[in-house]
Amino acid sequence: VQLQASGGGLVQAGGSLRLHCAASGRTFSSYTMGWFRQAPGKEHEFVSGISWSSGSTYYADSVKGRFTISRDNAKSTVYLQMNSLKPEDTAVYYCARSPSGRLPTMPYNYNTWGQGTLVTVSS
Repeated sequence: VQLQASGGGLVQAGGSLRLHCAASGRTFSSYTMGWFRQAPGKEHEFVSGISWSSGSTYYADSVKGRFTISRDNAKSTVYLQMNSLKPEDTAVYYCARSPSGRLPTMPYNYNTWGQGTLVTVSS
């Protein structure tokens, strides 16, 4: 399985971006999916997760109310809609897949990662 993230770019503070993560393989719908981000000099930070059925979602406090995660299992794609972006949201954003049935927030619970897409928010 491979994950391909896209949709990053440069946006002004207060703007919006929608990230996409397309998965290859036939088992996408069986897995929990998550988004993480990594700012320069910092560790990977959990952003959001979604269960295989979209019945459960979870957000980091720093993005709650501004970001929305969703998935389309028919298209093997997970999305991250990011609104009201702030300069502190600047980071490389990664999508990842977890075999856990819950919504883990630690990177070691995810066993497949995409290559990352850069989001830059200017003030």
